[in-house]
Amino acid sequence: MEKWRCVICDYVYDPEVGDVDSGIAPGTKFEDIPDDWVCPICSVGKDQFEKMD
Repeated sequence: MEKWRCVICDYVYDPEVGDVDSGIAPGTKFEDIPDDWVCPICSVGKDQFEKMD
């Protein structure tokens, strides 16, 4: 699964881990996260994330 990095604070969303504190279960692809989800570190939206190589 692809990891995504916040361009503001460098938080990495790892789908294998999810974001349990925000209600995102492990195994959730970035594309399947609700559009109103925000970075747990700096609170920017999904549009501020880029796919990691």
